Amino acid sequence: MPQDGAVTDVAAKLAELEARIAALEGPAPADRGERGFVEYGGSVDFGGPVDWTIRYSATAIRTLPAHDRVEVLAALGHPVRQALVEALLDGPRSGSELAEAAGLTSQGQLYHHVRTLISAKVIEQHGRGSYRIPAPKLVPTLIIMTAAADIADILR
Repeated sequence: MPQDGAVTDVAAKLAELEARIAALEGPAPADRGERGFVEYGGSVDFGGPVDWTIRYSATAIRTLPAHDRVEVLAALGHPVRQALVEALLDGPRSGSELAEAAGLTSQGQLYHHVRTLISAKVIEQHGRGSYRIPAPKLVPTLIIMTAAADIADILR
């Protein structure tokens, strides 16, 4: 059985370790006045497995640059660009395949919409005249589309 001095020594060491861990981790979320967190994730296989999880402070979301978020939402907020993204969910597509999927009659129309999606980092060029959704953007793109359907009460 340990002596009282040994128990006190262990308790002191434990308190010291807890203080060091707290200093490394920072204050608990409740101590920072946060209102919780937002978490999303998914595991999909559209031409290869993609697993994704992100957890972010609900309060800190408001501090993210608005311009970049709005650019993504605007890029996805057009019916033609939605059709392009939906076509790309099955994997890379050529410009002519995308134009056909979206019902576009000119390369100029396609270029306009593709350029907007590339600028917003939703899609990327994949070889000459071919486009794809980058693997790290696949789950977040699906989540944005699903969240929009949820807000519109389509999922209920």
